[in-house]
Amino acid sequence: MNSENFSISEKIVSPAYIRQGSQARRSHEQLIRLLLEQGKCPEEGWSESTIELFLNELAVMDSNNFLGNCGVGEREGRVASSLVARRHYRLIHGIGRSGDIAAIQPKATGSSLLNKLTNSVVLDILKLSGVRSVASCFVVPMATGMSLTLCFLTLRHKRPKGRYIIWPRIDQKSCFKAMITAGFEPVVVENILEGDELRTDMEAVERKVQELGAENILCIHSTTSCFAPRVPDRLEKLAILSAKYDIPHVVNNAYGVNPMLMECRIDAFVQSLDKNFMVPVGGAIIAGFNESFIQEISRMYPGRASASPSLDVLITLLTLGASGYRKLLAEQKEMYTYLAQELKRLAEAHGERLLHTPHNPISLAMSLDGLQTQSGKSVTQLGSMLFTRQVSGAR
Repeated sequence: MNSENFSISEKIVSPAYIRQGSQARRSHEQLIRLLLEQGKCPEEGWSESTIELFLNELAVMDSNNFLGNCGVGEREGRVASSLVARRHYRLIHGIGRSGDIAAIQPKATGSSLLNKLTNSVVLDILKLSGVRSVASCFVVPMATGMSLTLCFLTLRHKRPKGRYIIWPRIDQKSCFKAMITAGFEPVVVENILEGDELRTDMEAVERKVQELGAENILCIHSTTSCFAPRVPDRLEKLAILSAKYDIPHVVNNAYGVNPMLMECRIDAFVQSLDKNFMVPVGGAIIAGFNESFIQEISRMYPGRASASPSLDVLITLLTLGASGYRKLLAEQKEMYTYLAQELKRLAEAHGERLLHTPHNPISLAMSLDGLQTQSGKSVTQLGSMLFTRQVSGAR
């Protein structure tokens, strides 16, 4: 209620009680005001009541929720199921307009504000996570693979002769299909074994650049998120190589908001929302150190877009707050150390060993030599046994 309604309420209920209720309301509004003023993730997480109040305030600003609204167009926020409407907090219009996912939608002031705030809060979290010089980002309602495709298609306009994408090998279908779908030819560069680690073969990458010709290469497509014994690509060296030959550099950063990223020749880096922020699958963050290029990518997205990924990540970050997110990052490091200790103990108990992969901060691997000598199917059987015991994610 506004101040006028609170004043009227004092004629119905004791003014002392009404003032107490008004003060409680103002405490919620103060948090919302700070978010609007600063555009940053609050230090302490919000209560569900504050978040729901905020979302309801945004929703009533959209035309589909105007009292007496008479929408006669093809997109007026019509929803047949009230359950669906509640699931989306009645924010039905989506984000953007036909020409730009970042554009303001006149019929959806609340949803447009939601979109701008989400991108601002996510940018703040990227900086908090260690990528301090990141200049711009936006949430896109597509998972990592299609988001990478969008980056490649944007580069096509800047490099019309670009036909090839140089790609240090990573055995993951999504990022491979992202290049194929965009209409480019992946040039796979095999990694080299250094100790137990599979690492970027920088000499082979440069040979490919010289062989194909820099003008014929759309970009170098590197990876930071991978499963041991593969370790993240040598980003700094790849960035130096990209700068040397003036070739764009796109990073698949799907599994980790990664402090390894730095302001060198990295044109865009893409990370998954579900893996980094524990929200449903369906969104990603495209970010970079050059604001104008990131804006180019956002303008490449055709048509309006679902607001659901933006809504999910904003709710999550407002719930956690910056302190809660930092706590999760710290817990992740602690659990990684604990997992490494216990996995090493397990491996040694069975005559195996934990591979030494210090350059991979998110994944561990152990040998399975004993199983390999028993039967060709033994390794597969182990995977099946783990899955039936509700251990998922092992490879």
